[in-house]
Formats: sequence, C-alpha cells, structure tokens
Amino acid sequence: MTGHPRPGRPHPASGAFMPGDPAGSRKFFTIPPERPFALDGGTTLRGVTTAYETWGTLNSDASNAVLLCHAWTGDSHATGPAEAGHPTPGWWEGMIGPGLAIDTERWFVVCPNVLGGCQGSTGPASPHPDDGRPYGSRFPVITIRDMVRVQARLADHLGIKRWHAVVGGSMGGMQVLEWAITYPQRVGGIVPIATCAQATAQQIAWGAIGRRAVQLDPRWRGGDYYDAPEGDGPWQGLAVARMVAQVTFRSDNVFTDRFGRELADGATLGDGLDLWQRFEVERYLDYHGDKLVRRFDTNSYLIIGKAMDLHDVGRGRSGLLAAMARITSPTLVMGISSDILYPSYQQRQIHDLLLSGGTKSEYLEIDSPHGHDAFLINLDQVGPPVAQFLAALPQP
Repeated sequence: MTGHPRPGRPHPASGAFMPGDPAGSRKFFTIPPERPFALDGGTTLRGVTTAYETWGTLNSDASNAVLLCHAWTGDSHATGPAEAGHPTPGWWEGMIGPGLAIDTERWFVVCPNVLGGCQGSTGPASPHPDDGRPYGSRFPVITIRDMVRVQARLADHLGIKRWHAVVGGSMGGMQVLEWAITYPQRVGGIVPIATCAQATAQQIAWGAIGRRAVQLDPRWRGGDYYDAPEGDGPWQGLAVARMVAQVTFRSDNVFTDRFGRELADGATLGDGLDLWQRFEVERYLDYHGDKLVRRFDTNSYLIIGKAMDLHDVGRGRSGLLAAMARITSPTLVMGISSDILYPSYQQRQIHDLLLSGGTKSEYLEIDSPHGHDAFLINLDQVGPPVAQFLAALPQP
C-alpha cells in the first residue's frame, strides 16, 4: 500500500535540492535582487535563480544554441548518469550527446530547471529573501509565460540572442509555444511534442484530483512542512497525486499487456479475498509514487501543475488564432497515436493553426502503444525527425 512506508526507508519531507546539497552538473544564474521579476499574477520575486545544464560548445556567433524545455517533474538533468546531486539519469537519455539526434558536437544544448521547480531553480522550497526560510505557502502562483520569461533572462546571461531551436514535450511543449509567441525574433525553429495550445477541461480535471489528494494530506500543513522530520512530510498526498498522473501517461493496452489482472506479492484468489490485496498494476503505481516523493517537492508539484492548467496561449492576446499567428518559426509538431493525456488532435490543431497563418509546419505522429510517455521511450521515431529538422533550419 502507498500509505505504508517501506521499513528502514523513511520518506523525506521534501525531495527538493537544498542549499548545501551537491550541485552535480548544475550551473546557476541569479537575476540581481535589485531587479524584481514581475509575474503574470501581479506580484514579484526577488533574486530569482535558474539552475541549468549545458552540453557542447557555443560557437563564436552564438548561432548553434538549442534550448530544451522539460516536462512537469523533469529538471535540468536532460542527459547524464545518476550521480551526487542527480538521483536519476537524464530524462532524455539517448537523445542528447555526440552523434545523437541532438548532436552536442554540433549544437550547444541548454536545459534549465523551470521557475517553481525544485532542483535548484527558485521555487517553494527555496529560501525566501526576507528570512531565509523556505517560501512554502508564500510562493505565488506562476504561469508557463513566467517560466519562459525567466529563461529569456538566462539566454541574455549566456549571450544567446536567438535560439537555433527550442524543443520540448508535454509541459516542455507549452514552453516551446510560449517562446515562439512571446519572442518570435529569438527563435529559429520549434519542436512542440505531445502538448497543447490551451489546457482542456479534462486535463485540468486530472490536475485538480492530484491537488486535492495533497490538500487532504494533514502532513502538507498548508504548504509549510519543510522542517518536518523524515516520514512526517506530505509524502502520501504527493504519492497519490503521482499515481493518478501515472495512469494518464500510459495507454490502456500497455497496462493490460504488462499487468493484466494479476495479483501482486505472489497472492492468488485461492488465498481468499482481501480488500487491500494488491493487483500488479497497483504495485506499479505504488513504485512510481514512492519514487517521485524521493526526488521532488510537493509544493513544486502543485505550483507547476497549476501553471499547466492555466496554460492558454490565447489569454490576453485576442484569442488562440491571433496568438498562434505570432509564430513565424518553422515548426515540427509531434503527436502520439495512443496519448490519452494530450490527444493527437491537439497537436494537429497546432499544426493547422500554423498553416492557416502561413507558417511553415510539419506534423508527425509517433505510432506507439506507450501513450503520452512515448516521446521519452520511442526514440527511434522521435530522434531522426528532430535531427533532420535541426539540420535543415536556416542559419540567421
């Protein structure tokens, strides 16, 4: 059961990167505190820090830079082994590196942890500049646009006036679209994968269920739990929220083929019926809930999830058509045939809107049973088109 911690393995109050932890491959950029960063919600943050990682070499005119945008529970560690400071291998291992689809012998690749995240960038677990204690419940609601505008400050810091391309899947794809709309002159090409131009009611509903699971965990303490001892943080609420999300990341066929109706832990129906007897699929969900709790922060999960639910490129821009018309960059849109979280009709909508506005766009659908996570799994279908697209983009 998710409600029972494994003996000898207490869950941390937060899986966030904290000051003093090993930095690993991270680098850090901080906007000077005397330059408050204005948020969409009307508030400001001071001393905003972005944790990021880079691969390859920036050329003399900074024309070979590729920005990678991560998904909900991703971070800056897009490729590389698990090591001190990085509890898991890179989230797009096999896509980035010498001779790979995003070839680091040709491209200078940058992947930042988003604003609101928990792996080195300013987020709810970060120290508040007023008292040095974690922001916790004081951290404001943010948007995908806020994340992108922080990334633009990082680009300025790195001397990158224009990205050769911006690439990302899921929430990363939301950032890709916002980059092309907010900064059309700073983007040479875009690759939005398994994403949407605006969140649907069903997508918001999935997020709402996860938020309610956290809210009902008494150990969440309204968001101020960082000084709780191990095992006394909101790990149960976060684990359940992750279990709900995990169901949307894969397809019905994959769950059926992999788990069927088998009972877990060697149990059989001949042993008698028990309310809490687990199926194999429950054990799988328990595993993923437990795994996330150990590397992520509950408040960041809420803050980032809310930003995804608020995502609507047409907000404040005279609607969807007008917003998408601002994209001028050549585009490779990728959907997934079995995606139930961001169904492929949403990517085809992006493609059609771009074509209607006169923007060069290609649509490619990944044929996979793996559902939403296929862009992380089926690299044989994702990698070659991305490599070809990057190579074909004109240089400024």
